[in-house]
This record gives sequence, structure tokens and C-alpha cells, in this order.
Amino acid sequence: MMHTRAPQPRSQRLQRRQRGVYAIEYAMTFLLFFGIVYAIICYAILFTFRFGLQTAAEDGARAALRHQTSLVARQSKAREVAQDRSLGWKPADAVLTIPLPEICQTATGNCLQPAGTLPCSNSWAQRCQVNVTVRLSDLHRVLPPFPGFALPNELVGRASVMLDGGAL
Repeated sequence: MMHTRAPQPRSQRLQRRQRGVYAIEYAMTFLLFFGIVYAIICYAILFTFRFGLQTAAEDGARAALRHQTSLVARQSKAREVAQDRSLGWKPADAVLTIPLPEICQTATGNCLQPAGTLPCSNSWAQRCQVNVTVRLSDLHRVLPPFPGFALPNELVGRASVMLDGGAL
């Protein structure tokens, strides 16, 4: 006697053909969500570095407001404070560059030359400002691997403050 199989209902045949679909859907959504979380972490690291650079530049600019004997002394104090503030959080493999801050007249745009002087006073035409720049480069050594077009290799923090002409 031969046993014949009864034909399976249509719903059972469809269920058997759908095996493994959930695993494929899970793999695709996992990759998507993992990519989003990874990007959020990378950009959070970048924003943290950028915030630190900006804070260091602002602290350096504020240090130039303190009483110093000359404009050159204000420049060196601003640079020293910016460097002190940024060294505590700087990643070991990144390159930190803090050029000598510029002191420029706001009306004319003339800037203090290394060996020169600049007339700064209370008059509007001779008001001066300090521009502090803090630059962090070679970030590809520090950041997690991410497509190069999406992350910068250099971050810059800048701050300016107008000098009180009466204290010069």
C-alpha cells in the first residue's frame, strides 16, 4: 500500500518559502542603525574637540584684556593661556598649532608687525582688537575610521576681543 501525501495548504507552502527573511531584514536594519550610531559617535568626538578649541581661543583672547606692559606682552599672554587651556584635552596624536595672536586696528585693518608698534587708543579710528586662533590638525589619526569626505582633518577655534584703549 502506497501512502500518498496530501497536498499542503497554500499558507504552509508560503511559510516555508519565507524562512530566513527575518534574518535578512534584521541584518539590513542592524547595519543601518549601527551606521547611524557610529556616525553620531564620530561627530560627537568632533564637536567635543571643536568646543575645546573654541574655549581655549576665548580664554586666550580674554587673557589679552588683562593689564600688560605692552601689546607684545598681551600677544604672548594670550598665546600662553590658549596653549595651557588646550593642552589638557588635546589628543596625543593630533597636532596643535597656536600662532601668535594678531592685534589689529578695527578701522584700518593694520596689524601689529613682530618688531613694530601699533597706535591703539580710545579714539574710534585707533581701536584695536586681538584675534586668537587655535588649530588642531591630523585628526585622521585620532578619529575612528570613517569615510574621509565626511569628517574634516582640521578644526579651528577663533576668538576676537576689542582692547580697551584707556588701558593701553
